[in-house]
Amino acid sequence: MNVAVPDPMTEHMNGPMNGPMNGPMTGPMTDPMTDPMTDPMTKLVTEHMPEPVTEPVTKLKNVPMPLPMNIHDTHLAAARALPKVLLHEHLDGGLRVPTLLALLQQRGLAAPAPDAASLAAWFDANAHAGSLEKYLEGFALTVAAMATPEAMRRVALEAAQDAFEEGAVLAEFRIAPLLFEPHGVSGEAAVEALLQGLADAPMPCGLIICGMRHEPPERTERAARLALRFQGQGVVGYDLAGAEFGFPAALHSRALGLVRDAGLGLTLHAGEADAAVRVLQAARLGAKRIGHGVRLVDALTDPEQAALIDEARALNLHLEVCPTSNVHTGAAASIATHPITALWQAGVSLSYHTDNRLMSCITLDGEAAALLRHTPLRAADLLAMARQAALHSFLPAAAKAAATAAIDRYVTGASADTAPAASR
Repeated sequence: MNVAVPDPMTEHMNGPMNGPMNGPMTGPMTDPMTDPMTDPMTKLVTEHMPEPVTEPVTKLKNVPMPLPMNIHDTHLAAARALPKVLLHEHLDGGLRVPTLLALLQQRGLAAPAPDAASLAAWFDANAHAGSLEKYLEGFALTVAAMATPEAMRRVALEAAQDAFEEGAVLAEFRIAPLLFEPHGVSGEAAVEALLQGLADAPMPCGLIICGMRHEPPERTERAARLALRFQGQGVVGYDLAGAEFGFPAALHSRALGLVRDAGLGLTLHAGEADAAVRVLQAARLGAKRIGHGVRLVDALTDPEQAALIDEARALNLHLEVCPTSNVHTGAAASIATHPITALWQAGVSLSYHTDNRLMSCITLDGEAAALLRHTPLRAADLLAMARQAALHSFLPAAAKAAATAAIDRYVTGASADTAPAASR
């Protein structure tokens, strides 16, 4: 690590179909041993693509690293055709590799590798090192590189452009702006710059301000007041990020109360590095969405915790699940065994996201393809998740309606009467 930053890495440490597409699915899903390309919706999605994919992975525009699968894989082809909604991506975890290298050079900061290809390989090695510390090592680098208003505008705009090119019809990005203060950029200046970048995005975008839960409550309250200052100007939500275990959200009840009372969207990291009950505790504090929430799966096999699933469904609580990141940080053993499948089967509202596309060397397309390839989930399931994500977005109603309409038009165009793998 070449740059000293005050604990930026800990920000990331815990890292439906009712009618056509209105709720999470329940009941048995498609047999996971079945060839996914025999699934009717997946077939139709592939056929719906305008042209086959022929370019090599390393030539794909804006892909930070080679995707963890063959570019000719039919799963990736199907995934690229799907409309998507992005709710959970940290801007300081999602820079393009060439952009990061350029920003480091501009600021006279040392990079751990001399060129874009070797820097990408450095991130890939850290992602697969089996060490949370190695995975998080890059955040000190990205925060320092981004620490000018011009760089923040660039990073925000490029993040939105990349999501759009991967099929996102709506996107929300998050960051802890107070992390930039030690570098001479005030929280207000950071938010203004990030919002300027997102204002030029090719689709509706919003910014979520993160407070750091391992910091004193006075600090998270400052972050909350910063979010409220820009409410209605592009800031759509507030989050508590950082080390989850040992730092329950209730420690920051004053900040959360300010956000709740102002009507700003509230999503909290929970149930990634701590127990399932933390997910519902976050909801009782006012969270409408949960970052990760994968430990809620433990309640499915523990009779004493079964009520947690019922409560999550009753509240229509939405989980922002980040499968690849969860594997890299140890929250899940593999994509194939990731809790996303069991929770979706159980009727929990959820969707899939990238979390930190740079650190995890993943794209939104790659995330979708991995689910199609390694789980029983099918294209119809991912479309239903996208619709749920749009409905749970913190963006204005008109943007949400436009996103859901785009997804519905796609479904109608692909097949007027194809249902998900297991509809109610």
